[in-house]
Amino acid sequence: MKKLLTQTIVITFALVITAGTFAQSPTATRQRRTASDATPPAATDQSTSGAAELSAGAQNIPDKSAEEDEILQSYNNFFTTYKLGPEDIISIAVFGQERYSKSGIKIPPSGRISLALIPDGIFVSGKTVDQVSELIKKRYDEYIREPQVSVSLDQAGSYRYSVIGDVGTPGIRLMTRRLSVTEALAEAGGVLQTGDKKKVYVLRKQVNGNLTPIPVNVAAIYRGQAPDSLYLLPGDQVVVPGNKWKTFDKITSFLPILSFARIFAGGF
Repeated sequence: MKKLLTQTIVITFALVITAGTFAQSPTATRQRRTASDATPPAATDQSTSGAAELSAGAQNIPDKSAEEDEILQSYNNFFTTYKLGPEDIISIAVFGQERYSKSGIKIPPSGRISLALIPDGIFVSGKTVDQVSELIKKRYDEYIREPQVSVSLDQAGSYRYSVIGDVGTPGIRLMTRRLSVTEALAEAGGVLQTGDKKKVYVLRKQVNGNLTPIPVNVAAIYRGQAPDSLYLLPGDQVVVPGNKWKTFDKITSFLPILSFARIFAGGF
């Protein structure tokens, strides 16, 4: 019996050693490597699928470049057609000639600016930046070979408009960008309750000096029934007349005076 137990222990120990040797054998290693090598293709497929989904998602994102170009063009048109005047600030750059370049030039009331090599200066009022650039280029052509001149508007200060009538803050303002009538009203604090949005008009000076009223139904614009397509020109006056509420306010404002007069007169 004791001999049989000893043989059983020896056989069991031998089987354990054999199993450990088999686990470390090249065949088992190759099997494990084969199993592990089979995993990456599945991961690659998932990565490819994810990239395809991202690509499809990118195609669904709307292209806003057209919208941005339209907005920029709207604002750039204001500056390219802007006619310079007193209080405007411009910069002049001459490519490759830093000593002839000049920045932060504030146009004086005379409208004439002085530059190097041009002692009598250049009259710039009433001209666009492109026109001024061409003038400077012609003058510098006498001293510089094929001069490349660019003029930029740094700050607009000569374009002004006014908003009067029943608005939050009436007054004269600088026009530093393209403005529609509703935008001008918003800058002036909006139309008051006593203002008639249906009878707003713009007074525009004509060539002969006469002021011509241009009616604008702001109420219809706010309701989306009319386009906000009238843009202001320098010197325009936006007028907001009063409505029935303003008449009522005038009447009620006299009531305290009438009451005081009745007391002073001993009643009547």
